[in-house]
Amino acid sequence: MLGAAQEVFVAQGYHAAAMDDIAERAGVSKPVLYQHFPGKLDLYLALLDQHCEALIQSVRHALASTSDNKQRVRATMDAYFAYVEDDGGAFRLVFESDLTNEPAVRERVDKVTNDCAEAICDVIAEDTGLSRAESMLLASGLGGLAQVVARSWLHSDRSVPRDQAVQLLASLAWRGIAGFPLHGTDQQH
Repeated sequence: MLGAAQEVFVAQGYHAAAMDDIAERAGVSKPVLYQHFPGKLDLYLALLDQHCEALIQSVRHALASTSDNKQRVRATMDAYFAYVEDDGGAFRLVFESDLTNEPAVRERVDKVTNDCAEAICDVIAEDTGLSRAESMLLASGLGGLAQVVARSWLHSDRSVPRDQAVQLLASLAWRGIAGFPLHGTDQQH
């Protein structure tokens, strides 16, 4: 049912999506759909929870994949590109929803943005010795850069091959973040 709902919400947006269409696509009756989800918003929020968590886990995995900070930057940028490139278009539910004024949706979108930034912040704070507030500001910038550029890349019909796009963005981000010396040394990352 969630897969069918995702297809309908991505294709039509929240407001135009009908529970009848979702039930039909899922191959169930509308009453069966309502047994699992009391309403369209509940169904949408379940999808949003699933896909927000997927991005958070992907960013955390990228950060944990290596201790080489230059490679961490690249892996993190790639996590965002992989997320927007996913065939299901789930990123549209998170970052391009027509329902972002709904408090429950806004809360989840803010949470995924914040949780990804927190994960990046932890590495920056540990490695640079910058304050938590300073590290969070940098982390928010890096996460926002990755998210916006990955979406822009996708909407440009992938005019630059993904690996090249990730490398370009990672180089830009690395040139900025590498300027902060490692904590306790005079060396840069």
